Amino acid sequence: MKTVSALLLLLAAPVIADRTAFAERTSSVENNSSLNENNSNSNENNSNSNENNSNSNRLQNMFRATNSHGTEATFSTAGFIDLDNPFFKNIGTNGRSCASCHIPSQGWTITPKGVQELFEKTEGLDPLFRPVDGANNPDSPHPDQLTLEERRTAYSMLLNKGNIRVGIGMPAGAEFELTDVDDPYGFASETELSLFRRPMPSTNLKFLSAVMWDSRETTEDLTSTNCIVGTTHCFSPVSVDLSTQSNNATLGHAEALNDLSEEERKAIVDFELSLFSAQIEDNEAGSLTAEKARGGPQALLEQDYYFGINDTIEGDYQTGAAFNPNVMSLYDSWNRFNKRTRSARRTTQARAAIARGQALFNTKPINITGVKGLNDDLDEPVIAGTCTTCHNTPNSGNHSTPVPLDIGISDASRRTPDMPLYTLRNKETGETIQTTDPGRALVTGKWKDIGRFKGPILRSVASRPPYFHDGSAADLPAVVEFYNDRFNIGLTAKERADLVAFLAAL
Repeated sequence: MKTVSALLLLLAAPVIADRTAFAERTSSVENNSSLNENNSNSNENNSNSNENNSNSNRLQNMFRATNSHGTEATFSTAGFIDLDNPFFKNIGTNGRSCASCHIPSQGWTITPKGVQELFEKTEGLDPLFRPVDGANNPDSPHPDQLTLEERRTAYSMLLNKGNIRVGIGMPAGAEFELTDVDDPYGFASETELSLFRRPMPSTNLKFLSAVMWDSRETTEDLTSTNCIVGTTHCFSPVSVDLSTQSNNATLGHAEALNDLSEEERKAIVDFELSLFSAQIEDNEAGSLTAEKARGGPQALLEQDYYFGINDTIEGDYQTGAAFNPNVMSLYDSWNRFNKRTRSARRTTQARAAIARGQALFNTKPINITGVKGLNDDLDEPVIAGTCTTCHNTPNSGNHSTPVPLDIGISDASRRTPDMPLYTLRNKETGETIQTTDPGRALVTGKWKDIGRFKGPILRSVASRPPYFHDGSAADLPAVVEFYNDRFNIGLTAKERADLVAFLAAL
């Protein structure tokens, strides 16, 4: 990007429906704004400048966006970010595109800050604010039938946490039943539970092992070679599941009347798989590629990844090597800064903190207890691990196979007044559980899956607060504090700060 105004455009304008809409949004920022030097004077009526028109519908490679910790960059293997891709087009009936909830300048998702700015700019009338999933209650009137303050109330979860409402009913033949609903918005029932979740980022999908928080778009394929060791659970290529997801999202979130064409699906998936995003500048440490560090998005292109790489339980699926807990190695070259104990340079001290945080992420002992999907499945009450026991994909940080876990995020004890609470009863044992989101269980119908969710890819995490599937952790310090309390890790204040510094540099 050549101008700050172009960056602000993307922050304030999440829906880039087509060439005309993009030109209108561009001209509304500043008279002299530009996406790059070549298109600074172009507009919709300038049909004589093919080069400028072409460039006005793309973002330059290494597109940068600021966040509270520094600057993120996105690299596309296509050489630029193509705003003419169907990803940015309004293909539904309510004015939305994929980019409505996956904004380049907001970590390819949405953040409360960005949503609030858009609300103020459009007075809550942008297509993002639609009852189907943007409102707390889908029966809410269309925004143009509400006052400004009524809109603020109706879309409070979207405004305050960047949460989209996902509606899923109780599965047929489930091992449990819904016995009570406490929904502050008066809608949820057995037919459709209201689940408030963060949109997942549409970048770094090379490292994806499961699609959606509850893995509901992840499908099994008996002919696939992506199989869990020792089982018959074999999974479709992620590209297949992303194709299905793109169509379902268009039919649901964009309220399209028809399926996407195969060409549109392929174009969207190819676009998503071309994107790599990571923090490239830190407010304190400066360049995250300096002194042989491997921050930033371009190193991700060369990073190895395949199904089952460095699996925690079985070891590496291809090499047979045992699980290596030293998952993160981006800042190995900065370990030497910790030897300069008397250095007064702020940059050196910040780089030393990031290196210490990486070491803590890899090696700080954690006694893992009470995690469904791990302790119960392995019949191990206590597992001696580290952060990388679950975040085992090298320099990416998610799990390299589909393993949804319950670490307690949706427990009733963590419920806030803005979240629904559901009481579920086991049909066989009579046991009850209260949860704000049953998670994977609404897909499988299995009691053991209540509260289970996949872990996200951690790169570019600084750009997309708040955190966890429900947006319940406002910032990275809150994330670290949750784990410290949940597993009684005993982190010192310095260790907590170092972990935050490392996570912010991913």
